[in-house]
Amino acid sequence: MIDLSRYPHLSPIHTPADLRRVPDEQLPLIADELRRYLIEAVASSGGHFGAGLGVVELTVALHHVFDTPNDRLVWDVGHQCYPHKILTGRRERITTIKKKGGLAPFPRREESEYDTFGVGHSSTSISAALGMAIAAQRKGDPRKVVAVIGDGGMTAGMAFEALNHAGAVDANMLVVLNDNGMSISENVGGLAKHWEKHANEVTVPSTMFEELGFHYTGPIDGHDIPQLLQALRAVKDRQGPQLLHVITTKGKGYAPAEQAQIEYHAVSPFDPNAGLVKKSGPSKPTYTDVFSDWLCDMAAADERLLGITPAMREGSGLVRFSKEYPQRYFDVAIAEQHAVTLAAGMACEGAKPVVAIYSTFLQRAYDQAIHDVVLQNLDVTFAIDRAGVVGPDGATHAGSFDLTFLRCLPNMVIMAPADENECRAMLTTGFRHDGPAAIRYPRGGGPGVTVRMELDALPIGKAELRRRGHGLAILSFGAMLAPATEIAAELDATLVNMRFVKPLDEALMLELAKDHSAFVTLEDNVVAGGAGAGVAECLAAHGVTLPILHLGLPDAPLEHGTREEVLSEAGLDLPGIRKAIRARFPQVGSLSQASA
Repeated sequence: MIDLSRYPHLSPIHTPADLRRVPDEQLPLIADELRRYLIEAVASSGGHFGAGLGVVELTVALHHVFDTPNDRLVWDVGHQCYPHKILTGRRERITTIKKKGGLAPFPRREESEYDTFGVGHSSTSISAALGMAIAAQRKGDPRKVVAVIGDGGMTAGMAFEALNHAGAVDANMLVVLNDNGMSISENVGGLAKHWEKHANEVTVPSTMFEELGFHYTGPIDGHDIPQLLQALRAVKDRQGPQLLHVITTKGKGYAPAEQAQIEYHAVSPFDPNAGLVKKSGPSKPTYTDVFSDWLCDMAAADERLLGITPAMREGSGLVRFSKEYPQRYFDVAIAEQHAVTLAAGMACEGAKPVVAIYSTFLQRAYDQAIHDVVLQNLDVTFAIDRAGVVGPDGATHAGSFDLTFLRCLPNMVIMAPADENECRAMLTTGFRHDGPAAIRYPRGGGPGVTVRMELDALPIGKAELRRRGHGLAILSFGAMLAPATEIAAELDATLVNMRFVKPLDEALMLELAKDHSAFVTLEDNVVAGGAGAGVAECLAAHGVTLPILHLGLPDAPLEHGTREEVLSEAGLDLPGIRKAIRARFPQVGSLSQASA
């Protein structure tokens, strides 16, 4: 527990109503203590860090000027919401953030009336706030609506779609542009360069927003509370769309975070006096590490390879590639739709683009994957990180659906590796395939299999028979092979590492169906429409009737927690799989004997 006696100005603030009773001149003292409290809390528990430090004064000023929660405050991305949560009744629980049963890592409507809109993905705030403003005006409700967008959120097209619409409907709303020059990495693109060049000139940015129909105010110092209060009070009651441009520093007030903004975007627990300490000694590579090395090795082997990321250079493992092949590296900012269609255009001219993207963010570019890549059968490789259960970041970042939404697409080859070496081989397979291919792999490390440096491909659509048993045949997809191996040995079941979700190894499945009494499919994707559904469809198409147990993620959002906790709750750990199989097939022992 954090000792509140060391925070005499912050400790009496339980809700924003308490904050609004504090005289203006005391707000800087509260902001200073809020920043110190945030540092102590995140240092003890880990979590998103730099973005929250950058909006301490802005958060205090917003809750002081506006009548939240009656006035609606919509945060973008959500990385910067920790100070907001501390001021809105969740101070004592802030160290539980991202933990099972604890606070959500992003604003969440079910958690607090102050969280007016659930976020996790970027650039949604202006659209949501505009919708709230229109609905309030139709009811004659005078409440104010504020969208706070920053951390790269203004680099995405959706933000400009909303700005364009807001100016046309003349809604009463305020957009606060928190301009810190960063997303997770540095902001990139022409817009970022434009703002950097004209940071101290009012006319240039104001012209752009005013031509869209906004009344522009700024830029102002986002760490100067008197300036913030004056500006917010000036725009609060103005009619029509308003935009307040504030300049902030990501990591403000904690020197290591200011100096290393990328490293301190999100952190594990650390000593605030020492800062982050680099881990010593070798560790087994993560799947992201495997992709990072493969990308550079394949780039050396094939000059047609081009690497694309939608603002996830660090998370997706493109740091090394960006340094070794800067002319072949394309960070398109938080613009997933553009990333995919950019790749399609490259492929049209004979390049071989690799789109490195999180599973949850590929959802935002689904139309482009269909319309621009798949329908034209273009040679684009999708390296899909954070597939399946992600864990602490919760439902907004879970990669629960990619097998389902990709499996129905014609021309798409889909692979799921069971280990690190298989991941490298599948990346090679997808890259060398002349058409769309997706390789989806989980967050973190695998079972620790040694990765061979050869760039060898796998035969497309061929599964691997890992164990020949009796009665049950367990068909495992991707990362679920480890528990499947143990349960197959326990039950003397046949085990197949399916490798390919599309095309499936139909020949092997039909062969197994002849001498097995039942199938069990296992995947870390939702059961609905997933890999197991593909197995059932295949058997039905061939007139084969066989009992099938489909094990996968539930038809519900995944709560945050460790990856192990989430898998256990979903019944996808070893005890859960064992229990489900024995419940469905209580005669499992006799099944083995009958088939022997």
